[in-house]
Amino acid sequence: MSSSRHDHALPPARVEEVSDGVYAYIQPDGSWWINNTGFLAGRRGVISIDSCATERRTLAYREAIRSVTDRPVTTLVNTHHHGDHTFGNFAFPEATIVGHEKTRERVIEEGVSEYLTVAWTPVEWGNLRTDPPFLTYTDGVTLYSDDLRCEVRHVGVAAHTTNDSIVWIPERRVLFSGDLVFNESTPFVLMGSVLGALRVLDDLQALDARTIVPGHGGVCGPGAIDQVRGYLRFVLETAERGRKAGLSPLETARETDLGEYGEMRDPERIVGNLHRAYADLDGRAPGEPIDVVTAVLEMIEFNGGKPLTCLA
Repeated sequence: MSSSRHDHALPPARVEEVSDGVYAYIQPDGSWWINNTGFLAGRRGVISIDSCATERRTLAYREAIRSVTDRPVTTLVNTHHHGDHTFGNFAFPEATIVGHEKTRERVIEEGVSEYLTVAWTPVEWGNLRTDPPFLTYTDGVTLYSDDLRCEVRHVGVAAHTTNDSIVWIPERRVLFSGDLVFNESTPFVLMGSVLGALRVLDDLQALDARTIVPGHGGVCGPGAIDQVRGYLRFVLETAERGRKAGLSPLETARETDLGEYGEMRDPERIVGNLHRAYADLDGRAPGEPIDVVTAVLEMIEFNGGKPLTCLA
């Protein structure tokens, strides 16, 4: 992947009101560790959906909330366990942190991983502390921002991870998808399932959302679901060809023309995605642990032996 992105400062994060009292917080450019969050501003308080990867970015997100409302953040929902959505939890000490029971387990198990300083270009992570959800659910929970119903739903199968949840606001047809939807960045299912993710995308399509706040990239419509679906089908077909030819995931990735998908950010994720697709095709259980360290090292190898570019 080109290092030219280092040569340009990223545009600032922005707050977008996607429906009355419902806000997306969009962090360009949506690549490694640069996620989106969002919040609902009610009379009693604020419901935040996810935090950010670094201390600096999470504190900037808090300031963005304050620019909209002086109400306290009473509730913080984590859509899954990955650090770009949970590392900043500690910066909301006044909030009830809500997440799936497996999200809590994985946040505690992984902590702040040492590989952050090895696999990616240097980042100022700040003084991070593990702060997992302490109000958990198995299937879902309903939150209200004043009278506005917000349905937090576990998706039921491994997809991006084993513990993905969405926040669905049916009255407004607004969906906070977490990392089930990437917009303009390469989807990533190394810790979940290609097959499971495809099934979940069908479920998301059936919601008939008007507005989607993806885990990465700009606010979008349901067409973004089609793009993610197309990419994951491409991954599955590529894995089938590679397995038939007796190639490893890395070998398959090197022989694959990514075509239109090569224009998306972080194309090296094809290697990790092929590792998961091979596991799916081998009949491994969705989300069953595989050798993540090897997959990450092979993404670096695919990237010319250079650490993966992170601008967080």
